[in-house]
Amino acid sequence: MVNTQTRKADHLRICLEEDVQFHRVTNGLDKYRFTHCCLPELDLDAIDLSTSFLGKELNAPLLISSMTGGTEQAKQINYRLAEVAQNHRLAMGVGSQRIAIEKPDTAYSFAIRNIAPDALLFANIGAIQLNYTYGLEQCLKAVEMLQADALILHLNPLQEAIQPRGDINFKGLLDKIDDLCQKLSVPVIAKEVGNGISVSMTQKLIEAGVTAIDVAGAGGTSWAKVESERAENNIQRRLGQTFADWGIPTAQCITTIRDRYSEVPLIASGGLRNGLEVAKTIALGADLAGLAFPFLQAASQSPEALEELVQLLLAEIRIVLFCTGNGTILDFQQSQCLEKIS
Repeated sequence: MVNTQTRKADHLRICLEEDVQFHRVTNGLDKYRFTHCCLPELDLDAIDLSTSFLGKELNAPLLISSMTGGTEQAKQINYRLAEVAQNHRLAMGVGSQRIAIEKPDTAYSFAIRNIAPDALLFANIGAIQLNYTYGLEQCLKAVEMLQADALILHLNPLQEAIQPRGDINFKGLLDKIDDLCQKLSVPVIAKEVGNGISVSMTQKLIEAGVTAIDVAGAGGTSWAKVESERAENNIQRRLGQTFADWGIPTAQCITTIRDRYSEVPLIASGGLRNGLEVAKTIALGADLAGLAFPFLQAASQSPEALEELVQLLLAEIRIVLFCTGNGTILDFQQSQCLEKIS
């Protein structure tokens, strides 16, 4: 492990302070709009946002997406996020736990189950580590560290290709994912980190035993740009700039996967910035919508800023249901109230 804590700290600083968002590629949700209902015949206060995912009840189809861990700043962020996840009964993932497995004295920054005893929690390991000595034992440690309900295996080939001393041998990885899925005691979620998951890869991952897909499409934070900011030479820097807008937009991932697989548990993430965009992904077929950057910004400011963000997101989603004439998430998903405009 090469300066993993330093890398974690760098990632937090760069995401918060530098312009590392996609510029030329959007999440694709701008191509859709809702059909307004001028007479909803509903009480706004009675609208029910509750849903379930992987058998666990949630107050809203919201996921606090995987972000961080392993440093003191990351601990504070994770603890604040866990508190709102518990208070609002939301789902939450943590950042890669590799650092805590290799440096157990950092595990405290991920230990959030006591703060969020009822939340749907996702542990997180880079799938590539299965090609670099990791196996069932390390994945179990990650799950046990959180007492997690599921394990995210994140897929990040572009980031690794640009990252200084990245882990770039992805050969034979699918078979190892298959083996892990057969042996692990909790469901496995395959997640990209911001470049999207295609239909053909979804098929391979499902056949390998993956339970759910988090598309993490293009349109939000560009990890190519993040690694460009960390570059140790000009070639790495320019590679990050060349591939800054690489990937499949989030909306495209959701629609194409859902068209082919009607039942697979599906998470939409990648560039979602407000409750209106969350609602669009749910209308397109996602079961949960994940946000990272907005939660990171708010959690870095204060618990009050974080609470205000959650209240805003919930209000935005509720107003979408109200103004499309839907009283529940299930009604909303079945209503066909979203149309493509270009």
